[in-house]
Amino acid sequence: MSSSGTPSIALLGEQINAVLADPATTHGLARSLRAAAKEIELHGHHHASRRAWPNGRIDDKPAKVQIGGGAHRVDGFFNIDLVPPADLLWDVREGLPLQDNSTNEIFSEHFLEHIDYPRSVKHYVREAHRVLVPGGRITTGVPDAAFALHQYLGPLNATDETIERWYAKRDCRGDINTRLDLVNLVFRDQDDDPTYTPHLWAYDYEKLVQLFTEAGFTTVEPWTFDPALANPKRRWGSVYVVAAK
Repeated sequence: MSSSGTPSIALLGEQINAVLADPATTHGLARSLRAAAKEIELHGHHHASRRAWPNGRIDDKPAKVQIGGGAHRVDGFFNIDLVPPADLLWDVREGLPLQDNSTNEIFSEHFLEHIDYPRSVKHYVREAHRVLVPGGRITTGVPDAAFALHQYLGPLNATDETIERWYAKRDCRGDINTRLDLVNLVFRDQDDDPTYTPHLWAYDYEKLVQLFTEAGFTTVEPWTFDPALANPKRRWGSVYVVAAK
């Protein structure tokens, strides 16, 4: 027990794992507990870094920063992510661990849809504005909801390009039975599969423009896809914008 009389985070994690290992645990409870267990893991990563940087700001001032890069690391960019591998493990839902007006460029792709809207998303975008130098730019790519919705009225067939490109190697393919299933995957991808992080919000170009404009960025424009920076596998069915401070 901690000094406040509540179970420690570590103990809570152990208790959750014990319940998850019990075959009598119901499906619904297991889903909720898996999400809690994941957040406990992320909490541990974040607070380990926070102990090193208790004021929430690192001393270095990287000129180029990648957010949530996962396995796709961009050369020359300082990668901040919730999970390894990363240059710094940090929960950016709690803010960016960078100094004011210190960074020239921020890049992320297929990250924004995995954090909660509006609280965490809008906080992250405001933080990006804070840490960028005047004239600095943030490039953001997400699955394009408009792309998925535009195809909604069309037929679904066994050789559908969306299925082949996005889901051919995944275990959800047998459950894509109608065009609406593909739309749902864009909005809440793999919500019941612990292998994947769910989508929590969907975006199109208009929404991205509104989001960055609200945070104070002076311009928000379509980004010309650059495979030297972005993951070539993400190009199809995604929308990218570049916003300047």
